[in-house]
Amino acid sequence: MRLIDTHTHLDFPDFDADRPALLAQAQALGIERVVVLGVEHGNWQRVWDGVKADARLCAALGMHPVYLDTHRPEHLEQLREWLERLAGDPQLCAVGEFGLDYYLPELDREHQQALFEAQLQLAADFELPALLHVRRSHAPVTAALKRFKLKRAGVIHAFSGSREEAREYLKLGFKLGLGGAATWPQALRLRKVIAELPLDSVVLETDSPDMAPAMFPGVRNSPVHLPAICEALAEIMGCTADALAEASSANACELFGWDIEAPTGSSAGQ
Repeated sequence: MRLIDTHTHLDFPDFDADRPALLAQAQALGIERVVVLGVEHGNWQRVWDGVKADARLCAALGMHPVYLDTHRPEHLEQLREWLERLAGDPQLCAVGEFGLDYYLPELDREHQQALFEAQLQLAADFELPALLHVRRSHAPVTAALKRFKLKRAGVIHAFSGSREEAREYLKLGFKLGLGGAATWPQALRLRKVIAELPLDSVVLETDSPDMAPAMFPGVRNSPVHLPAICEALAEIMGCTADALAEASSANACELFGWDIEAPTGSSAGQ
């Protein structure tokens, strides 16, 4: 089974004690590529340094809505400068993580919207996919995506919407990121939606260190859990784990412009 983890935060301190060993273990389990996402200007350098140390890693850089209070107007210009400097580097794969979060009432929606649209513009300008955080905000996200019409589309991270919302995203060319959330028995509505999704619409992710699956409750999530997540999701979708792994990996490679073959030159664990 060959897998790609399209959404992690491996730069977080949760992994400082065992990051190389963890990546070596993940590779042994068939995880061939891992995307590491930036969330605010203070972690972009850390993300990029980690990615350049291991050819299996790719970076996305963005400004997450949950960190709204730390973002400053000049950080948008700095993000543009990062994207200009790294343009064409195969280990830069997207703009993200960014989006809209209407779950947390303290996050000003007008400020979020301005930041969201500015980063959509960056994704459009640099022809990069957008890796989107969407929490209780499907309608305004979809409306903005229809206006911007991104050439490379992207991923709706941790998709938890309805059938209708899934269809809207798929019409716009987006893939739906699936991870540990649907492995929990109480996620009945999400399971029903996932059961109807075509294999060409999804990519797999862990959101490490968050969103641990039901098989590993209360522990740090990591890419090594992706095979078990794949098994559980395949059962919900009515296919084999191998079929889901193959399809989701092919979808990720198409989205990010990667060769289907595994990258070489890994240094993690050495």
